[in-house]
Amino acid sequence: MTREHERLDEDLTRGKNWKRWGPYLSERQWGTVREDYSEHGNSWGEFPHDHARRRAYRWGEDGLQGWCDRQCRLCFAPALWNGKDTILKERLFGLGGNEGNHGEDVKECYYYLDSTPTHSYTKALYKYPQGRFPYTEIREKNAELGREGPELELADMGMFDGGRYFDVLQEVAKRSPEDMLWRITVTNRGAEAAEIHVLPTLWFRNVWKWGSERETPLRKPSIALHGDHLFASHETLGDFLFYADSPDAEEEPEWLFTENETDYPAIYGIGGPTEYVKDGFHKLLIQGEKDAVSPLPMGTKAAPHLKFMVPAGGSVTIRCRLHATTSADGVTGLAGFEETFEERIAECDEFYGEVITSGLSPEENLICRQGYAGLLWSKQFYHYVIDDWLKGDSDGPAPPEARLNGRNSDWGHFFARDVLSMPDKWEYPWFAAWDSAFHMIPFAAVDPDFAKDQLLLLLREWYMHPNGQLPAYEWNFSDVNPPVHAWAVWRVYKIADPKGQRDLLFLERAFQKLLLNFTWWVNRKDVEGRHVFGGGFLGLDNIGVFDRSHALPDGGKLHQADGTAWMASYCLLMLAMALELASEKPAYEDIASKFFEHFVSITDAINSLGGTGLWDSQDGFYYDQLIVNHDEPVPLRIRSLVGLLPMCAVTVLKQTTIESLSGFRKRMDWFLSSRPDLLKYINVRRNTGDKKSALCLLAIPSEAQLRKTLHRMLDPNEFLSDYGIRSLSKAHDKEPFVFEHGGVRNEVQYTPGESNTDMFGGNSNWRGPIWFPTNFLIVEALERYHHFYGDSFKIEYPTGSGVEKTLKEVAIDICDRLISLFCPCETGYRPCFGNAETAKRYSDVEHWQNLLLFHEYFHSETGEGLGASHQTGWTSLVVRLVRDRREKLCQRIM
Repeated sequence: MTREHERLDEDLTRGKNWKRWGPYLSERQWGTVREDYSEHGNSWGEFPHDHARRRAYRWGEDGLQGWCDRQCRLCFAPALWNGKDTILKERLFGLGGNEGNHGEDVKECYYYLDSTPTHSYTKALYKYPQGRFPYTEIREKNAELGREGPELELADMGMFDGGRYFDVLQEVAKRSPEDMLWRITVTNRGAEAAEIHVLPTLWFRNVWKWGSERETPLRKPSIALHGDHLFASHETLGDFLFYADSPDAEEEPEWLFTENETDYPAIYGIGGPTEYVKDGFHKLLIQGEKDAVSPLPMGTKAAPHLKFMVPAGGSVTIRCRLHATTSADGVTGLAGFEETFEERIAECDEFYGEVITSGLSPEENLICRQGYAGLLWSKQFYHYVIDDWLKGDSDGPAPPEARLNGRNSDWGHFFARDVLSMPDKWEYPWFAAWDSAFHMIPFAAVDPDFAKDQLLLLLREWYMHPNGQLPAYEWNFSDVNPPVHAWAVWRVYKIADPKGQRDLLFLERAFQKLLLNFTWWVNRKDVEGRHVFGGGFLGLDNIGVFDRSHALPDGGKLHQADGTAWMASYCLLMLAMALELASEKPAYEDIASKFFEHFVSITDAINSLGGTGLWDSQDGFYYDQLIVNHDEPVPLRIRSLVGLLPMCAVTVLKQTTIESLSGFRKRMDWFLSSRPDLLKYINVRRNTGDKKSALCLLAIPSEAQLRKTLHRMLDPNEFLSDYGIRSLSKAHDKEPFVFEHGGVRNEVQYTPGESNTDMFGGNSNWRGPIWFPTNFLIVEALERYHHFYGDSFKIEYPTGSGVEKTLKEVAIDICDRLISLFCPCETGYRPCFGNAETAKRYSDVEHWQNLLLFHEYFHSETGEGLGASHQTGWTSLVVRLVRDRREKLCQRIM
């Protein structure tokens, strides 16, 4: 057992609180729903970037790759100034959803490079330009771009030309759970000496001004200078000491103090509670206002001001230490600083040497190490209490009446104050239910207990709605994400612990709450009671011809192939969990029977409703159907993931498992004898002469339907890209799908890259690009089919090639295509970096090499990473593919 594994055990058993501190600080708190107190929910306009340095946040904090405790009471992060910028760099800049030509878009270059699961060691890099940061220009130029054009980035504006930037490398090493060493290394990559100011900043989140009975402390926290260090005192967190120095500084640091309070004159044009405000350091350095900081050495925000002239190619180092007064352990000041870092780095390497599969290439190791780093850095303190948010605080103005019936108003029970796994801490600094589910699959390998806790947390009564719905995402908790939570629970259950030691208590706790969620789906999304579902947009944004979250033409209703497939999958997962639990508790055999019957009924409906169900025998594909004015259903012949997902509703049961549960077997036999017409959906396969090896296949498509679906999916002219499975068939490039009704024309055309429609804000696109979550599910489905059919089932791959392969071989090749996004191709460039200039920089320029970004989705023709640039959450599924590629794939799914 490595030292890091020991820390995980110590934290789990509450022997030592190793996870109390971590990189839990958001990369963006401004522009979020939580900070929006406007009448009509204009989050970007209510709290824009220009307010971020001046206004105290209500629900959290943000910083530049910063840290905080798990309740975000005390924070630390650097502030930087190159002597030219118009804003002190305290947080990452980007365009709001109303500014970018493809929605919200961070405009910075930063990378998560390493982290252990207890954050005993972390490393991150930020590239800070030496020229004046083009805040206004990048906003104006992006506003000129249309949706058809690419996004304008810092590098496009020459901000990194000639190496005229600083590499700001931040590392934190924990000496003990509440003793943290912080090392900032600033390197000048330019050819000339350059000036930089570094302010390692310590501050308290403002919870004292809101008048909230739930949060207002009895006494205001404080940070004061005690000799050569700071003394920070907080009522519930305790007392801490903060040290800072630099062996490269020519002078002793000047300690600066202000208050984490709103700059009322700048924001509201009125006087405030203090003249020393949140942007005091900005005013001092950039505006030259010497009276902007407190003359007294105390406040709620403090920093040493260190100024350097860094020679060309040279580096300077700043060393800091933050520790609880009770955790000094006899160590004074910065003693043993470098030795601690050496130990933690070695322990981090040891941990990943055990976690990451042996035998990987250097490129594959790089993908895994940085994939895990991004996953762990994306943990964030998330605070949102709907009841308080709707009513407002006693020390602030009453919210507009409209808010009480507006966004999230029917989620008054919701109470979050937790560290959660985020999709992207800048572009999506709020949880999304189906994102979180996918995150937990790679998480299960490095921190299985965190993965379990996260899955259970969203099922708790202060998250889950009393009616059983899971909150979708902050912009609209009532929207509907795909029901993949059960899938994640089942997969984490299998991954987290070796067979024979699996956590049945975790499985049972999750199962009981998932029953409520399943019932909500049945009651709300199968309104006709016909086992065909119309779930809404289901996280696929603009994949349909119209917004499926809103009212359909003439009040029509939609029978969704994807919604129905998700529910069939849900049944199979609940069936598998019930059978597992039944091995210890026979009462679960009853509920297993219920999910078996429900799956068969859904399968019958999707294949037979109204004659042919949602299956189009002519096209060999599943389609949504629109029903308007009670007329005959109109198939929406869009070949997309919507029609591939029914293929993913598949599981394989061992006959021995069925036989061992006599109650389940009897009820299953009775059901099938009562409905012999449904026997066609049960497929049993035996090896000759070996009854014990018999397998039972439960799947939506028959073998014939599966072959027709695969024929299209594996066709390079349809779904098969060099980089995985496209979200929309390429056939729609030449033949767009058009739907006209009531004089309104709607069209879906293959769009391999960024979205060219405003649907869902235009910041994501499901009309062609490669998405990791759905590709991962497709790979798993192929593995299950292979497990049942074996090598006897072969399919032409790629379609039209004349070469036949087993489904296992197909699954492995799709894995390779997905992994290849991050590996140098024959040109030496990584496809994920897109255009030639960007790709060259990341391949040929020394200090940009070996830096990876895990984008939200990928251009299906070029492989370029698109959307949110740090969506390591579900794109870190690539780590799982890299690991599993070296194993017998089918063994991991059973």
